[in-house]
Amino acid sequence: MKLFITGIGTEIGKTVCSAILTKYFNAEYWKPVQSGDLGFSDTMKVKKWVGKNTVCHAETYCFQLAASPHQSAKEEGITIDLNKIKLPETKNNLIVEGAGGLMVPINDSEFIIDLIEELNLPTALVVKNYLGCINHTLLSIMLLNQRKITLQYLILNGDFPSDTERIICKNISSETKIIRIPEIENITKENIESITKQLEKI
Repeated sequence: MKLFITGIGTEIGKTVCSAILTKYFNAEYWKPVQSGDLGFSDTMKVKKWVGKNTVCHAETYCFQLAASPHQSAKEEGITIDLNKIKLPETKNNLIVEGAGGLMVPINDSEFIIDLIEELNLPTALVVKNYLGCINHTLLSIMLLNQRKITLQYLILNGDFPSDTERIICKNISSETKIIRIPEIENITKENIESITKQLEKI
């Protein structure tokens, strides 16, 4: 099982959800492009939250500036080459975490969704509740459908009003499984483990 974790935007909990799924599937983890936070990168967070024995593959690109990958790369005189981003070779399950949402640019002509297509992976779409999340979620689902990319999981991260959840869940295919992650006030290895054990069979 290999799965690409994307989201409806930035700061909606992709890394926490990636850690939970890495733990749940006893998977390896890979973040192809890291922009900013190099002192405590997403890879470092997953290792801390899941366990030091977790296999985390090295990023293909790492940039100092916390910005869209195309901008972070430009600051360092680099252009991200999609062809250089290759899936790590492994026979184990693999969780791949993207940057921001589907239309985040990785260079002047390609976006995260192009990376998903290039890697040929099914996706899990992370959704967090905020004003506008329905619009962002349905647009993301529409784009995945247009590109014929499988939406394997819809991850509802945190608490949702029933009216919001109903509209979102009405607009996914019957093949898409829903994962509900409870609100996490304090992200620790123990809390990640506890939530993983509570997940329904997925």
